[in-house]
Amino acid sequence: MATAVRTEITDRVAVLTLSNPERRNAMNLDLSGKLADAVRTVTADDAVGAVVVTGEDPAFCAGGDLGELAKADPATLLDVYAGFLAIAECPLPTIAAVNGAAVGAGLNLALACDLRLAGPRARFDARFLPLGLHPGGGYTWMAQRVLGPQGAAALTLFGDVLDAQEAARIGLVYRAVDDVVAAAVELAARAAAAPPDLVRTTKSTLRLTAGMDTQADAVEVEVRAQAASVNSDEFQQRLAALQAKISSSARGQKG
Repeated sequence: MATAVRTEITDRVAVLTLSNPERRNAMNLDLSGKLADAVRTVTADDAVGAVVVTGEDPAFCAGGDLGELAKADPATLLDVYAGFLAIAECPLPTIAAVNGAAVGAGLNLALACDLRLAGPRARFDARFLPLGLHPGGGYTWMAQRVLGPQGAAALTLFGDVLDAQEAARIGLVYRAVDDVVAAAVELAARAAAAPPDLVRTTKSTLRLTAGMDTQADAVEVEVRAQAASVNSDEFQQRLAALQAKISSSARGQKG
């Protein structure tokens, strides 16, 4: 069966579903290119305010295509990385709805998202070293950023494999849920409902301040961005609506 990345838009949330059913959604060159294309398309769509990534059941993404990896040079590997790097670089808020196994490159894809939710069948397995592979695609940076040095070592060097509940306990995922795609769309819709430019700027600020040493440095970045938002039409309109709602509620209580 042919690989595909299906796109469905609900409540300004684009759900991108990896589909490579014969290989449990393994990230081959074809699927990686299609995912990168899909991310670019939805990012450019004014009707989209957030992105959810998931896999065709029963897997999320079962890793890279080992046949392709066996013949890969650095340039080819960068093409393999293209899909999850497009997610990592996406200016929109991104959620991984991990519905099944996230192995190797699939774990990279989950880590590339801003937030991860895990369904009942989710399983997180780095599996690079047992295959004789060095991690790639920025995996070591992402894993340590999310889990810290010890957690990253547990998954990467010591082969710890996590289910949904354990992944939530150690902070690899934000929450374990029963219906992972529905929960991801509901959460993503909250971000998508905010002013689009503000959401993109805030995501950019979160990434920038994460690497800063002091709160004072963050204040210098935020004061300019917040001042710009105060003068925006979106803020003024939403403030007026909120004030009208409060005024109406107060009148109702007096009556």
